[in-house]
Amino acid sequence: MKSNRVVQALALAALGCVWLLDLGVVQPNRIVSGTGYGLYASTGWLGTGAVISLLVVVFVLATRPAQKRFQVVAVVLTVALMTLPLLLEVLARRQLPEDSGYARIGVGAGFWSLAFLLALMLLETLGQLKASRRFQLSTVLLIVAGWWLCASREGLSSLALIREYSNRSDQFFQALTVHLSLSLGAVAISAMLAFALAVAMVKRERMRRPLLGLVSFMQTIPSLALFGLLIAPLGALSDAFPFLQTLGIRGIGWAPALLALIAYSLLPMVRNTYVALMEVPESVVDAGRGMGMNERQIFRQVKLPLALPVIIEGVRITTIQAIGLTAVAALIGAGGFGTFIFQGLGQAAMDLVLLGALPTVFLALAADAILSALKFQETSK
Repeated sequence: MKSNRVVQALALAALGCVWLLDLGVVQPNRIVSGTGYGLYASTGWLGTGAVISLLVVVFVLATRPAQKRFQVVAVVLTVALMTLPLLLEVLARRQLPEDSGYARIGVGAGFWSLAFLLALMLLETLGQLKASRRFQLSTVLLIVAGWWLCASREGLSSLALIREYSNRSDQFFQALTVHLSLSLGAVAISAMLAFALAVAMVKRERMRRPLLGLVSFMQTIPSLALFGLLIAPLGALSDAFPFLQTLGIRGIGWAPALLALIAYSLLPMVRNTYVALMEVPESVVDAGRGMGMNERQIFRQVKLPLALPVIIEGVRITTIQAIGLTAVAALIGAGGFGTFIFQGLGQAAMDLVLLGALPTVFLALAADAILSALKFQETSK
């Protein structure tokens, strides 16, 4: 196994980030930006030595062409990522004023950069080891569990992000429910519509150009513009038919958000499903006919199983896109994590922005991991 120069470069970049950037920020309240502290000012000689030693060890181990060394690197990086929030706890104990009930610890650019670069090093190392999807997913869950345990410690109760969550715990889970309902509901409806449209294009070739042109046109409309265009017609419908208002269908809220998300989700799934069905080898179809299958049996037992990995890829792309766009839908009162993002921007409270942005990113990554694993499973059959 060759030396991993990518890991070495990332280790050097991480070393530069922790040396030049602030690890954390001590804020007198939730709005004032506060004072930044580097790695040494935050953790002292012990923490600084531990972080630098970690990066040096990873750099040295990545230079030798031995698989066992890369296994050690993977273990070291996993443990480092699991315990990384403890650096912020040390910062809180060293620098947080004891006589101020409003003071809090903000996460600095150095912490995020270090976490990001360590994650990239771990991904590269797992790729070199050719770790299975199940092992990669287990590693991610182990790191998430480590962060969860660190966040539950009393020493991190002064972390600004945790305080924002504590003040809005009920709203957070409500936003999670709304965000998942909108994004996954739009994907589910779009998947059924896209499958029907793709099958129609396969059976009637003349429908291909107008249908693909329509879904492509909807994809080109900016998200905010599409949300705005749906306000007037849905508002008029709810005024003309009052029973729609009892269902929550109005010019703003979940209804225009759901319709817009469905419109944006159609193109990737229609295109992938159509291409997957059309690229099934004709020789395989002829073999099915030779076995006495009718057209319906050929579609269900031959074409659809072979096309499924490409179809899942379209669903994966669409799901990630829908999770991100659902955050924008908060501008028209749809709810979800975008509510925290725009409230934080309006109040100049960046930790409130992170309270909405980080779960959105996590949901997108989780959807990508789950659907990628499902695609890999279907491909390997």
